[in-house]
Amino acid sequence: MKEKYFNDGIVGNGRITASFSKTGELLRLFYGSVDYKQFIEQFDVGVKVNDSAMIYLHNDINNLYDQKYIKDTNILQTEILNTYFNLQIIQTDFVPISENILVRNYRFINQSNIDLKVNLLAYSKVLTNINNDTCGFFKDDCLIQYNHDYSFCIFAKEKPLSYQINNVQANIMEGIIGGKDYIGMSSDSAISYDLQTIKSGEEVNLNLYIYINDNKEKCLLNELDTEINRIRKIDIVKEFEDTKKYWRKYIKDYDKLNLEKSDTDERIKKIYKRSILLFALLTNNETGGISAGMEVDEDKTKCGRYSYCWTRDAVFVTRAMDILGMKTEVEKFYNIFCKITQSKSGRWQQRFYTDGRLAPCWGYQIDETASVVFGVYEHYKKYKDKTFLKNNLKMCENAINYLQKYVNDVMSEKGKFLPSYDLWEEYEGVSLYSMASIFSSFHAMLKIYKSLKPVFENNRLKIEAIHKKTKSLEQGMLEIKEYVLKTFYDDTKKTFVRNAEDKKIDISILGAITPFEMFSPDDKNIRNTIERINMTLRTYTGRLCAL
Repeated sequence: MKEKYFNDGIVGNGRITASFSKTGELLRLFYGSVDYKQFIEQFDVGVKVNDSAMIYLHNDINNLYDQKYIKDTNILQTEILNTYFNLQIIQTDFVPISENILVRNYRFINQSNIDLKVNLLAYSKVLTNINNDTCGFFKDDCLIQYNHDYSFCIFAKEKPLSYQINNVQANIMEGIIGGKDYIGMSSDSAISYDLQTIKSGEEVNLNLYIYINDNKEKCLLNELDTEINRIRKIDIVKEFEDTKKYWRKYIKDYDKLNLEKSDTDERIKKIYKRSILLFALLTNNETGGISAGMEVDEDKTKCGRYSYCWTRDAVFVTRAMDILGMKTEVEKFYNIFCKITQSKSGRWQQRFYTDGRLAPCWGYQIDETASVVFGVYEHYKKYKDKTFLKNNLKMCENAINYLQKYVNDVMSEKGKFLPSYDLWEEYEGVSLYSMASIFSSFHAMLKIYKSLKPVFENNRLKIEAIHKKTKSLEQGMLEIKEYVLKTFYDDTKKTFVRNAEDKKIDISILGAITPFEMFSPDDKNIRNTIERINMTLRTYTGRLCAL
């Protein structure tokens, strides 16, 4: 797989999610949930104009690009101007709200003084492996790439000009494909469409559909063609308009800050609205799990991959969601996702798929567990809903019990617990950020108990248990703060450090101030630390480096 580090645009509907480069190349296509399964290794669209060779829409020396979202929507538009032929292509990518298909609309406008004969070609290489081999199949004017579990279907309403199943790379650069095979053991295939001759000043329109079929639901041989023919009959213009209306209403429903009516800078408004639209694309509608982002490094050349749900990361996203009034989405995360992913010990593992299944990990991070308790109370502060708090009490208590055991192990230096990774997933051991997160979780638990006391006023045993736990948590907070001052304050530098081994300063230290409030920003030691951070980590642009 070629390296794909950047997603410049994302579209979807909560079940199917696609990402694109700034030149309109389709990079990734997830189906099933927002983070799994990803199907595409490579997907190229190009044109043959008159007697030219293949001109890739996303990569040609004569192409000029301009990309933007249609205002207030998750509909991405990439304008491509091929200056050699003066052919303008407007590529519009969207996923209808009510249909699990990616629609790729192409408008070809001949801006030259000569007629242009145009063929469109789509080359698709899907991910495959030895245990789930992907093959090519041309059936009912549709290019189908299938394996045991799924069928990846590419088609249009128009009849194709040609297709090729095997050895596509040998001749596709000529802009001409074909062959004898209608089925073959190949993970990459291509299909082409004749757009006829576009006269000067005229335009031609083509909708290319990508549909992913779950073979358990619809049989590849006997039912899939019926579904494809149904999709061909869909009124795409209506779906496009409905999709626009849906996303614009979505923004309107969640614009709780009313920035649209304010005199706020237009750039800030744009970022604000895009954040609202992005949250919808990264959240699992069934479990509430929140993906950290579209995948960026499948081959793990720079990182351990990103398209997973870290509970810590998701907690901070839910705080933003609360600002927007996304109460249902936030509570689904805590009421469903956090409960199904919590271990019997009370701990959360490092990361999960958004459907709640355990994702690939290389250790654990204690702040993942602490952050959930912190997040539960943060959400409660917004709505004061005691039912929500009571429903998550047992989950929080289990987490706190585990955290107290962890703290006791750290303080006693018994080393029974495996070392935890730090925030950056690089250092294994005890870090300032992690201890601050636990401090904050203890504080949050105290507030949870205080809020729920009236609910248990007739339950003597529960009230007694709360009193006992309150004392141990208060003592724990004192011990953590004392430990942090003793362990993570460097008398030589007169600043806090991130851990006691490398004694480096990075911005994770700020977590002890905000959001975890272990220290006041007015504390002398904190002021010294912030001053050192400004001196060593601030760049010429005014931003801060993490490390």
